[in-house]
Amino acid sequence: MKLLIEFFYFILYSLLIVAISKYILVTVLRKLAESLDLKAKTVGNIAGVATSMPELLSVSFSAIVGLIGTSIYNILSSNIINFAQYILAIRLNNNTKKLNNRALKIDVFMVIVTIILPILMLIFKIEANIEIVPIFILLFILFYYINSNAHKLYLKREESLEADIIEKEARFIRKKKKEIIKYSVYLILTSIALFVIGNLLSNSLESLCLQFNIPEFVIGIALGFITSLPELITFFEAQKHHKNRNSDLGVVEATNNLLTSNVLNLFFIQSAGIIIYAIFN
Repeated sequence: MKLLIEFFYFILYSLLIVAISKYILVTVLRKLAESLDLKAKTVGNIAGVATSMPELLSVSFSAIVGLIGTSIYNILSSNIINFAQYILAIRLNNNTKKLNNRALKIDVFMVIVTIILPILMLIFKIEANIEIVPIFILLFILFYYINSNAHKLYLKREESLEADIIEKEARFIRKKKKEIIKYSVYLILTSIALFVIGNLLSNSLESLCLQFNIPEFVIGIALGFITSLPELITFFEAQKHHKNRNSDLGVVEATNNLLTSNVLNLFFIQSAGIIIYAIFN
């Protein structure tokens, strides 16, 4: 009975993190991005950061209680599920042909790398320890550099089109200080709520693994499924948002959302988990 109760709390806290990320965090970040007239690529990057918050919380709080083993499975399953959801969203929106753009092909290739690397770590039993953090940081910088330059080289036409759209819509979207302050306050309050729930989730994880002997890889995979739900929403929403403009901007935004999320998951969030584990354990 105690196991069922603890498992219920685990699901409840996980879904609360997902719900807050989906309905509040992602929405607020999009509103803030649009009020600042940001490009589709930038909005996608911001959405990728926002939708990676559940992974950051689950990995961080798992590391605090000493369950670093769950993080690699959490990150791997999240990245695989993100990619599968992305492909599904692209196909259902009939945007497969738009992936022929060379910049998007490069982005998708880097996404695949973020899946292959943790698989190789598991196959060759490479431990996620503090020595691997500098390598992850360098790879994070390399991926960002490649992504940025690929878009400059191969998406100039779309960036020009987007600039025209922004100019036409300028009378509807203004940089208002009050709006920026309001959304910033919402972000702070949302972050506090996520931190509190994340702390409760870590207690539940500790009970499941240490008291009830649930294997860490099972918990990690379960977390991967749960924390990937916000990405699914944003992939569809990005394409829907740009659908009437008859351009590649929706796919650009969704692809950068995917790439940013997966790169952050593997290189930044995994590193954060390793560092937190080293400090607290």
